[in-house]
Amino acid sequence: MESSELHDLSDDADYAASQQQGSASMMRCDSEKRSSSSDHDGAELIYLKDNVAIHPTQFASERISGRLKLTKQDSLLFLSWTPYKGQTSNAKLSEKDRSLYTITAVPFTEVRSIRRHTPALGWQYVIVVLSSGLAFPPLYFYNGGVREFLAIVKQHVFLARSAEDANVFIVNDFQSPLQRTLSSLELPSTLPVASGQSIYPLDGGSSSENQGRTSAGVDNRVSSVSRYGLRKQKSHDPARDLSIHLLEKFSLVTKFARETTTQLFSENNGLGSVDKRWNNQPVHSYPEKLSNIAEEKYHESPHSYPVNEHDEEIPNIVDVPADPLEFNKLSLVWGKPRQSPMGSKEFTAFLDYEGRVVESKALRERVFYGGIEHQLRKEVWPFLLGYHAYDSTYAEREYLRSVKQMEYATLKQQWQSISPEQAKRFTKYRERKGLIDKDVVRTDRAFEYYEGDDNLNVNSMRDILLTYSFYNFDLGYCQGMSDYLSPILFVMEDESEAFWCFVALMERLGPNFNRDQNGMHTQLFALSKLVELLDSPLHNYFKQNDCLNYFFCFRWILIQFKREFEYEKTMQLWEVLWTQYLTEHLHLYVCAAILKRYRSKIMGEQMDFDTLLKFINELSGQIDLDSTIRDAEALCICAGENGAASIPPGTPPSLPLDEGILYPQDDDVL
Repeated sequence: MESSELHDLSDDADYAASQQQGSASMMRCDSEKRSSSSDHDGAELIYLKDNVAIHPTQFASERISGRLKLTKQDSLLFLSWTPYKGQTSNAKLSEKDRSLYTITAVPFTEVRSIRRHTPALGWQYVIVVLSSGLAFPPLYFYNGGVREFLAIVKQHVFLARSAEDANVFIVNDFQSPLQRTLSSLELPSTLPVASGQSIYPLDGGSSSENQGRTSAGVDNRVSSVSRYGLRKQKSHDPARDLSIHLLEKFSLVTKFARETTTQLFSENNGLGSVDKRWNNQPVHSYPEKLSNIAEEKYHESPHSYPVNEHDEEIPNIVDVPADPLEFNKLSLVWGKPRQSPMGSKEFTAFLDYEGRVVESKALRERVFYGGIEHQLRKEVWPFLLGYHAYDSTYAEREYLRSVKQMEYATLKQQWQSISPEQAKRFTKYRERKGLIDKDVVRTDRAFEYYEGDDNLNVNSMRDILLTYSFYNFDLGYCQGMSDYLSPILFVMEDESEAFWCFVALMERLGPNFNRDQNGMHTQLFALSKLVELLDSPLHNYFKQNDCLNYFFCFRWILIQFKREFEYEKTMQLWEVLWTQYLTEHLHLYVCAAILKRYRSKIMGEQMDFDTLLKFINELSGQIDLDSTIRDAEALCICAGENGAASIPPGTPPSLPLDEGILYPQDDDVL
């Protein structure tokens, strides 16, 4: 088969030499499969290797030795590593500390690649890299056996040698053939809900978060979704806790273990996928001049900018370099306060008698500064997403709805007509359907609109995603897409309309899910350039602490801050981003604004990559949206043409510059 040839590693001398070893290992483990207890019920032991160690420090004598296992359950391969109990020469680590390094049944659906190191002198080891780009500490094979380990893995998942490095093997498992996303997407809930109380009160009253606020806009936004309150998850989902467990362990990995993976990150941080000319572009240095301008205008203004509560009383371990742009003053000068959301009467004023939007820029500006009342979103979102043209009439939009409804039904029928017998012979369909079925039942289930068993809205979400995987064969389905669809379906309340709005959004953000991750790496690269431009001390700090890949912002960009804000706040942010009023890359300025807001804490506490990643993830639910948008606006205006020049052409959510394949894939995915 052609597919097998794509993943054939028979040209690898190491693999060719290890085939007999792999077969022998399978035979040795055969008896242990029958007698050994599995890491999880029903799992089959595939491979077992003793004396595999992790190095918490640079001293070999302080290694933590343990047992490496590969198990299989329901066609999924899992990797586990358990330290030996009471067998360590490292007196500095307690039994409890050593147990924190345990790797418990990590599915290969969460693994992006495996890097092997087989030096002529020294110990062999492998680095297992997760879909996020993060890596477990190196696993040292003190008795050899790296080739055998990879040979066994090859028998159960597809492996493709990296074109850039012969020692890196891309993992492409049966269950999830598409590019897998950041493991920290799998959070227990969108936001922590204290004591099981609803963030949006079901009685329509104001929540505690909004007490004391007088803004009519805030009150309207909260009440607009009061009938769909957020509730605490009723059931425990271990899969959703995986990322938190991993993040805790990453934060405990020592500097030595982390530095071992630095080269790996630097080689795969996406810069290689960006035009080299762009990487060599000089960054214009002008913060001092802008700071002076901000200082002058600040003193001219009679208002004072409210200091973010998180900026107060931050205990700095070291002196923090001053912000070259004096952030609070900058936001006051160039960032406008938020307005109340636009209502139906005001929106009608933007339309002529036939329903055309007369001034689309003015409409986008109004949405940018105030947002939209919830009941109006169903009408305005299709314009912002590009599903409806601004110059379309009432009649033209109604005709388009009827045509698109029939087209959606035809597309949906493509997968609905697949018989059970055909499905048995349609591996790609089964894989995608299985992944979608798994994701939709854990997407925003704390939100009442998707709550409960046999929820029809959850079924609609599944049908839309399955239909999209047939509509867009090249991109298909990837984890994270359900996060985008959830608010769209909630707003549109119509399966066909939600589908076509989702299609329009994926035309902009589909590159986020490219298998080669080029879309994500390009955005992370652009973010690094913006931070270098707007806050060179912070950028230099990241550089000194091996954080230049900006992977800690991966989740922010991948799903547009969906996990950082409450459901309603997420919708407010998205409609601001969709206006593309100041720039189509405002989300990158939002990232920069958040980083600058917490720069004193980050640098003052000398956060390394692991600590920073944990800190960023714990910001979920703690970021004030209105001030963040104001900060981002100020940074965008401040950066001006130099900011735009820092972002490579074609960076998502821009549409690709060429007319080639929209979503390049590495193999023949459906």
